[in-house]
Parts: sequence; structure tokens; C-alpha cells
Amino acid sequence: MEFLRPATWEEALAAKAEYPAALPIAGGTDVMVEINFDHRRPEYLMDLTRIGLLCEWEVGEDTTVLGAAVPYTDIVERLRGPLPGLALASRTVASPQIRNRGSVGGNLGTASPAGDAHPALLAAGAEVEAESVRGSRMIPIDAFYTGVKRNALAPDELIKTIRIANATGPQQFSKVGTRNAMVIAVCAFGMALHPRSRTVRTGIGSAAPTPVRAETAEEFLSAALEEGGFWESGQALTPSLTREFGALAAASCNPIDDVRGTAGYRRHAVGVLARRQLLWTWEEYRGDRGRWLTGG
Repeated sequence: MEFLRPATWEEALAAKAEYPAALPIAGGTDVMVEINFDHRRPEYLMDLTRIGLLCEWEVGEDTTVLGAAVPYTDIVERLRGPLPGLALASRTVASPQIRNRGSVGGNLGTASPAGDAHPALLAAGAEVEAESVRGSRMIPIDAFYTGVKRNALAPDELIKTIRIANATGPQQFSKVGTRNAMVIAVCAFGMALHPRSRTVRTGIGSAAPTPVRAETAEEFLSAALEEGGFWESGQALTPSLTREFGALAAASCNPIDDVRGTAGYRRHAVGVLARRQLLWTWEEYRGDRGRWLTGG
């Protein structure tokens, strides 16, 4: 195994163009596990830790631009205002030591369906900035996951930033695991209300070959909230509405049986998480709907 250590972003892109099989590493919290257990033996390993711009972020008026190597700890401590769903997800990642090293870019590069960041990114409608010596492009998060641990990056591309719209409504994230910390999710669910556009987005992890959205559930809820005048009135949601949302979310899964849980349990748990998050986000919206609707 050869070790590449570019000092600048331009050097990294040039190295990736010359050695397309080179495996990028920054925090190493996913990659080193696979290497240590001999699940992966790359010919080239590219260390990106000298490239400072990957650890930077910028909070704009409408969008936060997150460097691919920004650690989860920084998201939890400094970005929970504009990115509440992602901050909640980041808090559930492993241990403090892992959160100090791991990053959203690493989750995206690995593209494991169990990655904690994916449901929050899907719910927020993020975009991934991929760059190579040929130029850069924006990949919508819905198009990023292409298969089990596969993504839409070309062989010569690296993830530079993740662009996430700042929250314009309540967001939530939760996952089910065998314990409260240091655990891979049995399943996970993320949700974001977008009151100004009268829409809802979701994200599901560990319950399909790739991270997915519960699109049928989203369409049902968006229509029900609009037709019932819920956005304007802020009235409490009916039990039948929350039950149907949970059932549709559960039906959006395509899980498997494995050592962490059965397919049936995952479907059930996703439905429970969806119902709970709908109630949590809606109560938060009701408590301050004037701000969420106007942006004031």
C-alpha cells in the first residue's frame, strides 16, 4: 500500500487524477476499521489531513457550506442553529473521540446505509460538491447514493463541501440501537418541516440498501397539512394523520434481517420514529409558527 499526502487541494486533485483508485482518508473512523479488519486493502491511501479548507465552514444567509472534513464535534457545538437535524444526528455518532475525528464527508464517501448523517442530509435536501481536475459539480443528495456502499462520485473526484439549506422549520433525528452510545443504528429516521414552502422531507437509514426518503409519506403529510389548513391554524394533528404518516414511512423501507435486527422490527421501528418525530416537530412549529412562516 502506497501512502499519498498532498499538501494542498490542488495537489490532492492531481493525485486523484493520477491514481483514481486512491482511497481518501481524513478522520479515518470508517476507512481504518475496514483496513484493520482486512475488509479493504487499497493500493493507494490518500491522507487529506493537511488540507485546511476541508475543515472550514461558512454560514450564509440561506445556506451553510460545510467542508468535507469538518468533525461532528464542531457541528454539534457550533452549527446546531442553522443545521439542527444534522447536529442531532452528529451527537449520536459513536464516542467523543470518534466525533472529534469523523466527518460528514467520510459518511458520504463510505455511503453505508447505516451512516448517521444520511437521514438528516436527505431531510434537509443537501447537495454534495464533488471536484476533480476537470472541474466541480453539485450532486443533489437524492442522487448521491447509488447502491450498497456506492455513491455517484467519479473515480477522479473528491468531496469538497456539503451545502445545506439553513433550517426554515423544526428538524428532528433519532435512531434505534442496542445501547445509547458506540452503536451502529438498527434503523434511523430524520425529518424536517419546511413551512414557507409547505413541504416535508424525511430520511431513513439502515432500513434499505441505501439511505432513502419516505416520499409517499412526505406527499401524504404535505397534502394533509395544506388541505386541513394546519400550517395557518397551528392546530394539533389528529391521531389518524400521525398513524397514517408512520405507516407510510414504514412501507418506504426495504430492510433485511441481520445480526442487529430483523426486517420486520426495522419496519416497525421506523414507523414509531416517524410518528414521534412528526409530533415533536409539529409541537415545536406550533409554539413559534409566526417565526417559521415569516422567517422573522
